[in-house]
Amino acid sequence: MIDQVCLLQNLQRLADAVVAMFGKNCEACVHDLTELPNSLTYIRGHVTNRKPGAPATDLLLKMINRKSGDGEDIYNYKTTGTDGKSLKSATTLFRDTTGRPVAALCINFDTTEFYNASQALTPFLNLPENDSPPSVETFAHSASETVEAFLHQAAAEIGKHPSTMNVDERCRFITILKDNSIFQFKGAVEQVARMMGVTRFTVYNYIKKIRTTSSTNGQEA
Repeated sequence: MIDQVCLLQNLQRLADAVVAMFGKNCEACVHDLTELPNSLTYIRGHVTNRKPGAPATDLLLKMINRKSGDGEDIYNYKTTGTDGKSLKSATTLFRDTTGRPVAALCINFDTTEFYNASQALTPFLNLPENDSPPSVETFAHSASETVEAFLHQAAAEIGKHPSTMNVDERCRFITILKDNSIFQFKGAVEQVARMMGVTRFTVYNYIKKIRTTSSTNGQEA
């Protein structure tokens, strides 16, 4: 057995320490897995804008159902917030003496600002003498990997993460993707919407706007 109250209190202190160390872009959550589905009992930080009483995530529920010791903890995995922000996350399970999952500590770190900063610095770092970017080729194993590669290339061309782009920049972003035939890939609209932090209907509206502008200017839609 394990003292559940004591464990949760200690994890809350650990969550406080993690956020104090890494600042406003960091969030640490404590889940009481004996209180599913609304297991979130403590949260420090505002990366995902959740509150105590929120349900366990789909990934956490999958982890709970794995066997003890079967690669149960996951570190440095990429996630996307509901607002499109890029996150780096980690989830650690805590079990009682019988092997039953009783608590979890989850850390989410918003890397969007770092992405934008890296794009701003790119022109000053190791560009070829002719100032043209090097050729990039992604040997994808699925259509979604190809789409994701183009998403990051288009974002790099504009120099911002899509979730922080203004309207004009988003139009340019969608135009780049459209010109590279990305929207012929099944599920591409949904992937673009997730990265931008908008609905797929918003993406369709951008595509429609671009086609209308192209037609007005006498260009091929």
